[in-house]
Amino acid sequence: MFIWKKLGRVFNPQEVEGRSWLKEFAQAPSVLIFDNFIRVYFSCRPRPDRNGQYVSYTGFVDLNRNNLFDIVNISQKPVLELGESGTFDEFGTYPTSVIRNGEMIMAYYGGWTRCESVPFNVAIGLAVSRDKGVTFNKLGAGPILSYSINEPFIISGPKIRNYHDRWYLWYIAGQRWIEADGKPEPVYKIRMAVSSDGINWVKQDNNLIESKVEENEAQASPDVFFYAGKYHMFFCYRYSTGFRGRQKGYRIGYASSDDLIHWVRDDAKVGIDVSEEGWDSEMISYPHVFELDGNIYMFYLGNQVGRFGFGLAQLEHD
Repeated sequence: MFIWKKLGRVFNPQEVEGRSWLKEFAQAPSVLIFDNFIRVYFSCRPRPDRNGQYVSYTGFVDLNRNNLFDIVNISQKPVLELGESGTFDEFGTYPTSVIRNGEMIMAYYGGWTRCESVPFNVAIGLAVSRDKGVTFNKLGAGPILSYSINEPFIISGPKIRNYHDRWYLWYIAGQRWIEADGKPEPVYKIRMAVSSDGINWVKQDNNLIESKVEENEAQASPDVFFYAGKYHMFFCYRYSTGFRGRQKGYRIGYASSDDLIHWVRDDAKVGIDVSEEGWDSEMISYPHVFELDGNIYMFYLGNQVGRFGFGLAQLEHD
């Protein structure tokens, strides 16, 4: 069993001034480690437009490596431009997962477009940075992983890892849309694709994590790391309806594997839950686990899926 000690909220986007594109949300944290600081990429939003519609951008915050609550820099502008009219990422880049590849930094991101019968659709794009992760250039106008015959919509939530010189991309794939309180809500499950170069992918074409709370449970943010001879996945899940409050809101789940293909879910071992009060008292979600200077940490989102920022927990016991 894991035991995580919550250390507190690290970043609140609503406290940032002077950036019109960064007003609310700090979603899906993803870490890149430098000599003196760590860079945490996240997705954020400006105020909604006159029709109440949002767009989503990706930025970063740099934290002192010796004190992760000491903010030393915030990106001046989004690291990625939104796509042109009609492209898959015209209306958003969320979430983003980064990894080093030699001198380059690669960013896998969910690109959002708007629809008519349902609110949105998502596919996964790839961009590359050659200036230490300050800005990224897309490989092209289209996605590298998109809808297919058995995955017809919502290909999102990328989490990139490289094990044994092979690339692994965990992501979510839409299963169905259901109607709740007169509006469509998506159901999505965790899946995986593999690659020899990080660009051309082969989907494994199966759900990795069994559903627990209900058949239409939605799963997201499958973050995998290798520790103590085993692969561990921390992810988040929610009910299909009524999930915007405490009772059925997002929680963090856990699964383990010996081969990255077969996973055994056991949420009783996760070791972290909502707080009794405060910014993460209704839900916790989008975990990102990383190792730094001999310690293992987790960034995670709080209420309203990161509207009020992300917090930090440290592994105390396993």
